Amino acid sequence: MGWLYMKSLKGHSGPRQYLDAQFIYERPDASSKVLRSALVGMRVYYAAVELVHIATGQREVWAAICLVRYNPRDPESYVFGYKDMEESMGPYECDCPAPILDLLTPTDREFAVQWRTRCRENIAARRAKAAKPGPRAGQMIVFDEPLCFADGRSFDQLEVIANPRSHRTVLFRAPGSGSLYRIPNIKSRTYRLVDPPPR
Repeated sequence: MGWLYMKSLKGHSGPRQYLDAQFIYERPDASSKVLRSALVGMRVYYAAVELVHIATGQREVWAAICLVRYNPRDPESYVFGYKDMEESMGPYECDCPAPILDLLTPTDREFAVQWRTRCRENIAARRAKAAKPGPRAGQMIVFDEPLCFADGRSFDQLEVIANPRSHRTVLFRAPGSGSLYRIPNIKSRTYRLVDPPPR
């Protein structure tokens, strides 16, 4: 299915609430409701959707995924757009939160199984990155491979120093020089930290 655009959220308080409503219904043969949903980065909507077949009582919980574009200031007034899909379509987006994945019932659909696996792998990678110790002033940081900087120099180790302008970030100084560097997204690098020798 392609993108659907609209000029209002039709009374809903936000994109997530609007999309939740699209998966809720009661029919003579089946009922559907959203057990849990999340709008990740205001870009991708994930939901655990429960489908119950009335005649048999059979229950299935599957994952809905919607790409989202939300711009209340759109010059043409198309403030909201979405593209919906479900897990068995093998969507590229695989940052579904664990509490939603935990609600899904088992499936033998190959693409859905692969998608759930990718989501779990991403969750594990994010947790490992969050748990990784960050560099502290006074330490040396030693990289597995030298880093190249915009000035043409490269280093495999740098001294970590306090950032005088921000207590939340650090700077990196080249050994034997006064050159200072910033390294964005430092935890995505492979490194080890060496504490200063005791005094």
